[in-house]
Amino acid sequence: MQTATYHGKGDVRIEERPDPEVKNATDAVVRITHTAICGSDLWYYRGQRDHPENSPIGHEPMGIVEDVGDAVRHVEPGDRVLAPFTISCGSCEFCRKGLTTSCVNGSSWGGDESGAQGEKIRVPHAGGTLVRVPDRYKDNEKTLEALLPLTDVMCTGHHAAVSAGVDTGDTAVVIGDGAVGLCGVLASKRRGAERIIAMGHHEDRLEIAESFGATEIISARGEQAITEARDQTYGGADHVLECVGTESSMETAAAVARPGGSVGYVGVPMGVKDTEFLRTMFSKNISLAGGIAPARSYIDDLMNDILQGTLDPSPVFTKTVELDDIPEGYRAMDERNAVKVMVKVDRSG
Repeated sequence: MQTATYHGKGDVRIEERPDPEVKNATDAVVRITHTAICGSDLWYYRGQRDHPENSPIGHEPMGIVEDVGDAVRHVEPGDRVLAPFTISCGSCEFCRKGLTTSCVNGSSWGGDESGAQGEKIRVPHAGGTLVRVPDRYKDNEKTLEALLPLTDVMCTGHHAAVSAGVDTGDTAVVIGDGAVGLCGVLASKRRGAERIIAMGHHEDRLEIAESFGATEIISARGEQAITEARDQTYGGADHVLECVGTESSMETAAAVARPGGSVGYVGVPMGVKDTEFLRTMFSKNISLAGGIAPARSYIDDLMNDILQGTLDPSPVFTKTVELDDIPEGYRAMDERNAVKVMVKVDRSG
């Protein structure tokens, strides 16, 4: 099969690899039809994080089941499925609590499992990981494109809103205009926020934020942005979604939160060295919650809204490529010419 592989900073290639096979009774093999390039994929692409060279990449799979192990009961060959960005068993202590990203039997895509940016993928713990798309929607392209963000960014934006405690009638500030921040806007609207203030620096992305329900936009930077946010919220917001993960974004979140407020953080803290923002949160009694989103626990509810036509995160995909053009997709995201790239691997499914 053909699959995207990583070969060092700025070097993604499409190469031939052996087709994956069922190895264990709990496995499934899925033929990928849709996948995506994630902002977190750019960490190793830019050389900001170590990643094994010559390894398959990608963690947002959707496709058609081709084969299953003897213990797999809830899906069968021919089913349309999607999976979150981590693998989970569905039965351990943490999976039962909804913390599927802390699964004691869990793992990540790539390596022996093959990456999701390829033609096929082996799914360990298929029973706890795969989510079946109802048959009536399995070939509806518009619906499939709306469902694809559930593999990562929509669930992550939702986790930010949940962690920040956003509820009906609230005011929420969303920091970041990447795909996760945009989905945080959408999630805040879904949870009933009356005012949603989106903070970012890119006009085209902020336009998507407005279409997703942002009632106000702040495009200033630094202290000016903080001043505007505090002025618009009469001294600070009770609910802040931090969707970037940089030192400056955490400082902004601490500064714009009202005393006694809550910050839901889902931006992976890749470059945080100075934790002075924690002093600010401490002095203002700000609650900090969040982390890596337990996406598998959120998918079913969010899928229901998508299938009912009340939720559509697909506009975060501003560029679509085929498998052979995945390197172009990485370049587009690296150069900020795309918010998020969808990859259509197989149009026949």
